[in-house]
Amino acid sequence: MRMPVGPLRLAFLGSPAFALPTLQALTDEGHEIACVYAQPPRPAGRGGSMRQCPVHAFAEAEGIAVRTPRSLKTPDEQALFAALALDAAVVAAYGLILPAAILDAPRLGCFNVHASLLPRWRGAAPIQRAILAGDAETGVSIMCVEPGLDMGPVLLTGRVPITATTTFGALHDTLAALGARLMVEALAGVAAGTLDGVPQPETGMTYAEKIGSADERIDWSRPAAVVDRSVRALSPAPGAWFEHNGERIKVLEARVIREGGAPGTVIDHAPAVACGVDALALLRLQRPGRKPLDGAAFLRGYPLPPGTRLG
Repeated sequence: MRMPVGPLRLAFLGSPAFALPTLQALTDEGHEIACVYAQPPRPAGRGGSMRQCPVHAFAEAEGIAVRTPRSLKTPDEQALFAALALDAAVVAAYGLILPAAILDAPRLGCFNVHASLLPRWRGAAPIQRAILAGDAETGVSIMCVEPGLDMGPVLLTGRVPITATTTFGALHDTLAALGARLMVEALAGVAAGTLDGVPQPETGMTYAEKIGSADERIDWSRPAAVVDRSVRALSPAPGAWFEHNGERIKVLEARVIREGGAPGTVIDHAPAVACGVDALALLRLQRPGRKPLDGAAFLRGYPLPPGTRLG
């Protein structure tokens, strides 16, 4: 049972949509958000206009002070952070490593929402890597932030199964909501003196590298089950893709079927494509600049007759 504690004075350090449920949960709990730290606005869209990250936009709309330094290593930034006189700092996919002066400033410490069951999948893309690897489960770890990449003691964990239909988008939202609940509980336990971190095991560590173009491009020579994991791990964004007639066509939903053929060959009108083992029915596709369509609707505007070889 969570012990009741008075409101804490917090800084929140986060940037993408994954962090928003945690920030909302902290404000709903009555904690004082002294300042939000987020990644600086960046060019986005065809016009290249500067766009705030989701956490920045949310905090500004709520009237919370926002800072967007490109580094926390300078003495001036560290002095500003220390002057906040914080009880704790909460980190959720912020995007910067926190130097020792930042970690030491809050009275209770700095605490991170990490979307994996540490020490598995430390690093930048734990949700996608768990699906790509075929893990049966993943989860959220609330950890004490220490120097080093996701290496601190773990306060709380929550587990979530990964099924044969789990996509990045659905798992992202589930883990974000779970992390928000666990962070509220963890802060209460730390403030009440009833919760201590447990050091991570020395074994079982894996590194979740950022998703790159090599992950996004579909390799039809792989088994269909592996290609399907790639589709699910990158759906809805950035999307796994194949090349045909000079276009990068995204596959946003697929299903393994027990058929065969030369890898990369369209084998029926579903459409379905042969892989190294079995085949993949392409259930939802998207051309550049177009909206996603189910397989039948896609084929009406972009024929892929059986025998077509895909790049």
